[in-house]
Amino acid sequence: MATYLGTHGSKIQNYTTDPDNPNTGEVWYNETANTLKFQYPAVTTAGSWRTGNNFNSTASSGRGDGTQGAQDAALAVAGNNGGYFANVESYNGTNWTEVNDLNTTRAFTATFGLNPATITAGGYGGTNVTNVESFNGTNWTEVNDLNAARNSFTGTGNATSAIVFGGSPGPAGTGTEVWNGTNWTEVNNLNSGRYGIAGAGTSTEALAFGGSPEPGGVAITEAWNGTNWTEVNDLNTARIYLGGLGSSAPSAIAMGGLSGSTYRAQTELYNGTNWTEQNDLSTARFQVSGSGTSTAGVAFGGAIPGGKTQATEEWSVGVPIGAWSTGGTMNTARRYLAGAGVGSSAAIAFGGTTAPGNNQVGNTENYNGTNWTEVNDMVTARQDLSSASAGTQTASLAFGGYPHPSFGPGSRAITELWNGTNWTEVNDLNTGRRLGQGAGISTAALMFGGATAPAVTAVTETWNGTNWTEVNDMNLARQHMGGFGTTNTAALGFGGESSYPPYDNETESWNGSNWTELNNLNVEKAYVGGFGEYTAGLCVGGILGPGSNTATVEDWNGVSWVETTDLSTARFSMGNSGLTSAGAVFGGGTPPTTGATEEWSGSSTVTKTVSTD
Repeated sequence: MATYLGTHGSKIQNYTTDPDNPNTGEVWYNETANTLKFQYPAVTTAGSWRTGNNFNSTASSGRGDGTQGAQDAALAVAGNNGGYFANVESYNGTNWTEVNDLNTTRAFTATFGLNPATITAGGYGGTNVTNVESFNGTNWTEVNDLNAARNSFTGTGNATSAIVFGGSPGPAGTGTEVWNGTNWTEVNNLNSGRYGIAGAGTSTEALAFGGSPEPGGVAITEAWNGTNWTEVNDLNTARIYLGGLGSSAPSAIAMGGLSGSTYRAQTELYNGTNWTEQNDLSTARFQVSGSGTSTAGVAFGGAIPGGKTQATEEWSVGVPIGAWSTGGTMNTARRYLAGAGVGSSAAIAFGGTTAPGNNQVGNTENYNGTNWTEVNDMVTARQDLSSASAGTQTASLAFGGYPHPSFGPGSRAITELWNGTNWTEVNDLNTGRRLGQGAGISTAALMFGGATAPAVTAVTETWNGTNWTEVNDMNLARQHMGGFGTTNTAALGFGGESSYPPYDNETESWNGSNWTELNNLNVEKAYVGGFGEYTAGLCVGGILGPGSNTATVEDWNGVSWVETTDLSTARFSMGNSGLTSAGAVFGGGTPPTTGATEEWSGSSTVTKTVSTD
């Protein structure tokens, strides 16, 4: 039997101030302000691109696209790379997988539908063709042909109701045909004939944009109402061989393309009236294909200067917005320190240098989410040290670093174990160094990179709870990098300094045996912070160049980086704690040297006020 609470929810509570932690969707009354309020998750309203995994095939230009498809169910159909081919690949939101080929080899087709129910039509394979094939998730079957052979056109809709328009040659440049699942019917033409065109929408409400009979491209946009095409407001950037996203007009995305000899990365959003510029593609290209909607899509393939690209990028709107908030201040302000911990409410900070004087310290402090508390110092005071970054307040590991010069170079191999009360010296690193990076826990740690005065190194060592063992080196020797990982068999290293200028943006992943190069940071920087695990984490702050501290933050999803919410204060060489959902950075140089803490929440909320006057 349903209860009143289950049917109607709880009553509206009265507060003199807003509650500290209201539930999402909860409504309350603020007596002081005389307002009703409610809270909801904060998400992005502007879209952004994130790099995905590449195609398997190098033949990646002129692939068919499907604007009625989905971000996690796309098909790349046929294409060209010095020859035409019938290869087809399916995308599941993470990886591309080869599936059965088309029956007819070609490129520059129009492909539409939601994978696996997909149609590909027309194209060019030495001559324009009218061939149409239907995909059922396993095989391609020839169905009724187009009325007019054409290539470099586009289509949108689904496997039983769709529209194609534009293309090459001549008469097909304005030609429009609709598909009812069995046959093609010629309908009213575009007002402006063109090839290399893009589109979005359905068979009864579609949008055609860009393309050209001219090499420079046009910005012309036309809207289809199921009977006629009508010219509407132009794109901001004229271009040809662009891509399109959008499964329902009037919302559409235009991306990439070619304007004369300029490769385009520009992305534009159509709202039913006007085009507005959005965040650019990471890779400028033309003959780019797309699948999905104006809020969740994928762009793939195309031509770049000097060749073809296998690059994939995902477009997303409505992604949760993380937020930084001010935390407690450390008792000892310092930089070049190390940290560990599992979140913003359980962090530990140790070592570093104070200012003025650049004095090495062994101070250790615990953080409970509100206050920092001093506990017992390290055995050896030092700066530029590394840590098992996923360690805890009761079990942490510190290694390497730069003690006072009087200790001698050998002291850079010192390793200390924290048991929650005291630090104890344990077995040294094989290669003493400073400015390296660490990952893992106190019984299974990893150290990589750093500097062995004066050289920069790529040396990697693993810790088994007793001894350090040298394993395979990083691909790029560097220092001042960021890194994270919860074990010694799965870690990430990024950014840093191999030889300055410039700083580095390379990213490498460790799988327990080898380092593999992955997608780069968007910005080259060093002296960065970071926290997270192998498949999800943040790169925080750092230095872009001399005297150029940055507050920028990038988010890693296991495949690529995308910029997210900035720190409140730019800083470098800080301590770090936590995972992507909840973390903290503390100390560092702003300048001056600081003890400030900023706490990260992987999601944030918005409080909406409803006036009662």
